[in-house]
Amino acid sequence: MKIAIAGAGIGGLAVAILIERLGHEISVFEQFHEPAPVGSGLMIQPVGLEVLRLAGAAEAVQAHATPIARVLGHSAMTGRRVLDVSYGRTPGLGIHRASLFFALYERARGLNLSWHSGRRVSGFDDGRLQFEGGSVSEEFDLVIDASGANSVLSPLKARTLAFGAIWGTVDWVPGVLPDDHLSQRYRRADRMIGVLPVGRMPGDDCRKAAFFWSLRQGGYDDWRRAGLRSWKDEALSLWPEAGPFIDQIGDPDQMTMARYSHGTLKKVWNGRIVFIGDAAHRASPQLGQGANMALLDAAALARALETLPADLALPAYGRARRWHVGVYQAFSAVFTPAYQSDSRWLPALRDHVLFPASRIPPVPALLSRLIAGTLVPSGAI
Repeated sequence: MKIAIAGAGIGGLAVAILIERLGHEISVFEQFHEPAPVGSGLMIQPVGLEVLRLAGAAEAVQAHATPIARVLGHSAMTGRRVLDVSYGRTPGLGIHRASLFFALYERARGLNLSWHSGRRVSGFDDGRLQFEGGSVSEEFDLVIDASGANSVLSPLKARTLAFGAIWGTVDWVPGVLPDDHLSQRYRRADRMIGVLPVGRMPGDDCRKAAFFWSLRQGGYDDWRRAGLRSWKDEALSLWPEAGPFIDQIGDPDQMTMARYSHGTLKKVWNGRIVFIGDAAHRASPQLGQGANMALLDAAALARALETLPADLALPAYGRARRWHVGVYQAFSAVFTPAYQSDSRWLPALRDHVLFPASRIPPVPALLSRLIAGTLVPSGAI
């Protein structure tokens, strides 16, 4: 088949690698002149690493990432633990998006793919991609929309979440925080601060960390107007131990606003187009599953195309991923307001009821499987 992939992000690169070996003729369309990552740190969960192994990129990813054994959160007001989840035998991986991107990109560049950069997709009709400026692609048997949350092809109407976050990359400071933990502090649910070790970036031997701060969706301009000094004073008052990381932020441009939304397509294909990653489903990153969901979608779609003709493969892909996506979307919708909202009673419930309950077996084991992405079968591997 002649297959077009719209978007050369994590999902687009992974699906290109996984279906190229099936002998299809693949064209990758990317709006940037040189494909490049957008974002800061993220988590690769054990299920996502399995997909990276299938794609031949796991070794490069592990060489740059940092193993994460535990997710640990404390109340900034009381100092009490209010979140504590361990991975068990198989850790997650903290990694910078650039490191993950380039591991996949270098793998994809060695394959027989046709690359089309600087092509901003504006529409799709009868197997052809339409581009800004009025040009149209050749006809394809299948178009895979991997263009992310800003997809113009996906019919998904996601609900904007009240809170997003600002993210920045700083140097890791040894001895300040555990280097195998995602560490967080919360003031109720309207303030969330986190430090995620993300290992090394391509071409840089210095270990890095992602620093993030929860922010209302419309609060970014106000944050910039208030000035760094005011923000840093507040951040230090909530988490003095994070000072060596906070001190490295000397310019507002070091922090990038990420806005989150929540929604899921009821049907992830329509005729000759199929949707993966954020073009198919979006959620808060509270469970650390964003990149993993895109990787799992890529693997499930590749497996369906390998074993079935196209007219049966797309519905099979949708069925394979429906249960896993649905469960994780539901958990994200339930948990996110307890950590990012203006609610007073939800964080109180989190601290005084849900956390104590989370220490009672078998809940710790279930939470470990939840963050690892293995609570229910993924339908991909």
